[in-house]
Amino acid sequence: MVDVVVLALGEGTDCACEGGASCAQPDPVSSAQSFASACGTRTPILACRDALRTASAQVETVVAHTDAEIDAALKALPDARLVVATAADGQLRAVMRRLVRLYAPAPSKRALSEDVIPDDRTLPDLPPVGILPLGPDSTDLVTRLGLPRAPADVAAAVLGGNTRRLDLLRNDGGGVTLDGVLVGGVDASGSASTFLARVEVDDAVLADGTEPVLMSVVANASRYSTVDGLPLVLSPSMEDGVLDVAVAVPRASRSLFRRPRVEIEVRRAHGRAVAITPRAEIPFVDDGGEGTLTRKRSWWMERAAWAVYVP
Repeated sequence: MVDVVVLALGEGTDCACEGGASCAQPDPVSSAQSFASACGTRTPILACRDALRTASAQVETVVAHTDAEIDAALKALPDARLVVATAADGQLRAVMRRLVRLYAPAPSKRALSEDVIPDDRTLPDLPPVGILPLGPDSTDLVTRLGLPRAPADVAAAVLGGNTRRLDLLRNDGGGVTLDGVLVGGVDASGSASTFLARVEVDDAVLADGTEPVLMSVVANASRYSTVDGLPLVLSPSMEDGVLDVAVAVPRASRSLFRRPRVEIEVRRAHGRAVAITPRAEIPFVDDGGEGTLTRKRSWWMERAAWAVYVP
């Protein structure tokens, strides 16, 4: 019987694979050595595997190139514990998206689900995850959460069984967000640019769609709390059960004896859900993965829905 599954995403599966998008499908890789090389590095993965085996754990190493292969690995849960070897936060998000799909019942079946679902959530508690960074700067989320980075320490945390529950954002495109979303800020050429969009947080309207917006942030954690030196959201937390939203609006400041200058007004709100309705296509970055917002998109809070292993 397998005690721990160590899962990583192959080169054909990256952080852009979300919201129902299909991943590239290279030939499957099954051996531990091929598994490690497919993920771009072998040392952290093999070191973690060896530390687990030294503690007498039965370990299975898996590389997944497709959603179906991720799903197959996740079926070992909850009997086995999971370690996700990740080179970027977006790769962890890709695994969490599949985990949510595996455990979240359809809306019509929530009342019949055998799992206990809190009144303010749409899914039950997800199984905890161990996060194994594949480099010193491979995942910002591990650093911000203060999680172990050394393979032996990650293995010890997973075997120890202590967990920390964290908030998760879901959206109506079928995706999840662990850290945050940055909407706008620059155009396709990389230059600062404004856009028109309606931004609503619960019952509060931060932008009505008629005034130019420089950027907007939907935050579960602090990745996009400050952008280019501009403070947007203040002290976001993955453990407070609310999402934080900010909208930066340029304003012309005029005075009698000085030339007009542009100042940035930042409007902030927090709540359970946010909806952004663009008037035209807007670039965005979600947990480091780039995309384009073409229609109304809603994100909502899933309080304490997922968990990580901690020392």
